[in-house]
Amino acid sequence: MSTNHVTKINPKKEALVADLKDKLTSAKGAVFTSYKGLTVAQDTALRRKLREAGVTYHVVKNTMTRLAADQAGLEGLDEHLEGTTALAISFEDVIAPAKAIEDFIKENKLEDSEVLKVKAGIVEGKVINEAEVKALASLPSREVLLAKLLGSMQAPISGTVNTLQGIIRNAVYVFEAVRQQKESA
Repeated sequence: MSTNHVTKINPKKEALVADLKDKLTSAKGAVFTSYKGLTVAQDTALRRKLREAGVTYHVVKNTMTRLAADQAGLEGLDEHLEGTTALAISFEDVIAPAKAIEDFIKENKLEDSEVLKVKAGIVEGKVINEAEVKALASLPSREVLLAKLLGSMQAPISGTVNTLQGIIRNAVYVFEAVRQQKESA
């Protein structure tokens, strides 16, 4: 477990830590970033992109985050909490925060800059490193995965329906031939 931080905090900050702990424990996916040098326009565009993806994004204090992570039992996060830190978090989709941030970095050609860097992430209660966040971002979105699953489920069903329609059609032809034969007899 991470180092226990024996820090006396006031009730207001204690409430902030409790809120952050709740967010960290109930998140499906989260990404911690460094945002040093991000312009106001870039920050606004990033927040818009994240909001469209159903992701909340806010600046967090490293000390408060360490305390919340300790209380939540998240191991391995302390080493990533240096410098400026912001948290992108989704309570619905594991991939959304990572994908939105990585897409924003690519769209704005920030890959080799220090302006917006991924520090670490959380996937359903487990801390992951920067490389794992990037790998997660490369996965298809939840909607794409669901569409593929639905398509693969529909293929056998539509094949069965077509086969049954063929059998019914053939039966109708046979009955029609029998009817015509009886009428001509």
